[in-house]
Amino acid sequence: MSAHQGAKLAEQFRQSGKRARRGTFLLVLPLLAFLMATFIFPIGAMLNRSVEDPTVATLLPRTAAALRSWNGKGRPPFSAYSALADDLKRANLEGTIGKVATRMNFERAGMRSLLIKTARVAHTFELPYAQAFNAVDLQWSEPELWGALRHASASTTAGYYASALDYSRTADGKWHQRAEEDQIYVTLFIRTLWVAGVVTGLCFLLGYPLAYFIAHLDERSRNLVLILVLLPFWTSLLVRTTAWIALLQTNGVVNDTLAAFGGERLDLIHNMTGTLIAMTHILLPFMVLPAYSVMLSVPPALTRAAISLGASPWTAFWRVYFPMTLPGAAAGGLLVFILALGYYITPALVGGRTGQLISNMIEFHMKTSLNWGLAAALGGILLGGVVVLYILYARVVGLNRLRLG
Repeated sequence: MSAHQGAKLAEQFRQSGKRARRGTFLLVLPLLAFLMATFIFPIGAMLNRSVEDPTVATLLPRTAAALRSWNGKGRPPFSAYSALADDLKRANLEGTIGKVATRMNFERAGMRSLLIKTARVAHTFELPYAQAFNAVDLQWSEPELWGALRHASASTTAGYYASALDYSRTADGKWHQRAEEDQIYVTLFIRTLWVAGVVTGLCFLLGYPLAYFIAHLDERSRNLVLILVLLPFWTSLLVRTTAWIALLQTNGVVNDTLAAFGGERLDLIHNMTGTLIAMTHILLPFMVLPAYSVMLSVPPALTRAAISLGASPWTAFWRVYFPMTLPGAAAGGLLVFILALGYYITPALVGGRTGQLISNMIEFHMKTSLNWGLAAALGGILLGGVVVLYILYARVVGLNRLRLG
């Protein structure tokens, strides 16, 4: 073959490779568009909402401009009083005062009723405006209230993330952590991490032996047991959670059985105990399947070879078999931990007051308080935690060993 023919053949191979890559890209394009529309864009919108809220800057523009030069110390400038009076008049006439009041209520409790009450009589204000505001309510003489207006007038804010970590700020913008008895979200984050860790540990203790048992069955028995492991996936999560309520309640199956044998009835529902039991049962298959898939790839001859060389069965298992199956267990543990971090249906139904997790608070702010900025910040912190877990897994185990089936 001449050099010219070789170059021509190489060029044909390159063109063929380009066409193959182009065809592959066209095949995955619908999936990429679906992921962008249903995953990437919603997460981006959530993260944007957690740091951006132009409500006050848009609906109270003169007030935002007047407070921009105030340092937060002492009384605000007189121009801020007149600007707020004019903005409240306009907001009341345009029907936008409710949006402003709701937004400010996130910064300071009671601001909604105060702003609505003040806006209704703002058209009667006369100079001096400071006295007119104080005549409506003495709260207008507090620098902290004006500081809340000043902080909320910025289009971008770190306030939602600060609130998600139980921080608040004074009128001059200094951050300080709330007293321990007033902390809500940090306590829930710690509880969520603890529950996720305990559930992951329980799933490992129950799931690893089960996966080992399945992997060492004959093929027919293995398929039958796998069907039993997969059976929960064919049942609604709500149905499974409701079933645990029926089992664990005071007059449920578990307590009735205990009472029949002379035991005392236990408090197993609407507390942390019920949350741990139900979540462990629901998430157990996510531990079993990755561990089982890795165990199938381990040749049985390796353990037998270790025993034939003088190792005891336990030593052969611990020094040979377990390290080779650890990536599967680690992948299962990662899945269980991440899923447990975001669970809210099961804790909401069986957890009661002491079994609620941070996801339940996110749901509360999304549906009840409508504080979407704070909900997005809480979700952003959870997302950051998941990213850190993936990075740690990649460093310690390696994503190339993340086997799911």
